Amino acid sequence: RCILKELESLGKALYGAKLIAQRFQVRNCSHHKHPVSGSACLLSMIEEGNPHHFFIATQDQDLANKVKKKVGVPLLFIIQNTMVLDKPSPKSLAFVQKLQTNELVPEHQKQSIVQLKEKEGLAKQEGEKRRKRKRAGGPNPLSCLKKKKKKTQEGQEPSAEKKKRRKRKRNRVKAEAMQSVQKSEEE
Repeated sequence: RCILKELESLGKALYGAKLIAQRFQVRNCSHHKHPVSGSACLLSMIEEGNPHHFFIATQDQDLANKVKKKVGVPLLFIIQNTMVLDKPSPKSLAFVQKLQTNELVPEHQKQSIVQLKEKEGLAKQEGEKRRKRKRAGGPNPLSCLKKKKKKTQEGQEPSAEKKKRRKRKRNRVKAEAMQSVQKSEEE
């Protein structure tokens, strides 16, 4: 609501932006009676760890820098008519990594796992290392083969001459003779 109030106060220059903003669902903020600036309102809505999982879409660099300092708030902006999701901030990445390590296995369970492994003799000892299996090395044996030589015998024609073949000519004289013989028989 604070953003809509701010767009109304800016006048006709941002009337199109106001119409677009009115199409979206309006979220209630704590400044219902005393509206504040849009950026201050957005920052107050994501204040306590972003409980409603809001995304912030802005072209304001000042607001974007403040949002990047918060943990777990995705940031959207527009570049040449394309919406771009900004990569997570270093604070967000560090927070997620910390959560993941804490959730996997608690510290007291890690210690009990190590103790149980030592008891059963499954713990890795520094002296024992697995040897890597050696594989045959060297070049590909097929690449080492000698190239085959072309054999040309004296009686054979070279390959260029093989390609040239005599064309078969029709014997039209025989066909004409056959037709004249048939005509004479008919008469």
